[in-house]
Amino acid sequence: MKLAILAVGHKPPDWVARGCADYQRRMPRELGLAVIEVKPEARSGKTREQLLAAEKTRLLAVLQDYPRLVVLDERGADLSTQQFAERLERWLQTGGNTAFVIGSADGVDESLKQQANATIRLSSLTLPHALARLVLCEQLYRAVSVIRHHPYHRQD
Repeated sequence: MKLAILAVGHKPPDWVARGCADYQRRMPRELGLAVIEVKPEARSGKTREQLLAAEKTRLLAVLQDYPRLVVLDERGADLSTQQFAERLERWLQTGGNTAFVIGSADGVDESLKQQANATIRLSSLTLPHALARLVLCEQLYRAVSVIRHHPYHRQD
């Protein structure tokens, strides 16, 4: 199974790219993690709906290789680390590549959200998109650590 983070946005700061690369390197071989940048639509006088529709088209082109879609959204399910690990474990058992979509500053097209297998949020706080990429990379690695009973994740 492959995992991917599809992030609508521009190249993140070097410290974010290095952090994501570190967690990607730590993932087990059989559970590769890719971080794929999707170009945001140029704003130039377009409505929010037009921007999101153009970004949706770009996302769908990449999503063809990922039958399971998880959208990150501020109104998504608020999962604990353990709950996130349990979901990931179920997805691993059923198979199929999984893509996590982080939308642009304007969010994610509503029809794409409707197609999602799950909608989750990383935090009740507002996170910059680059930081959300890094947090999601870390949480995916942490979830795998929980599943494999690796000491990276410590519970009380």
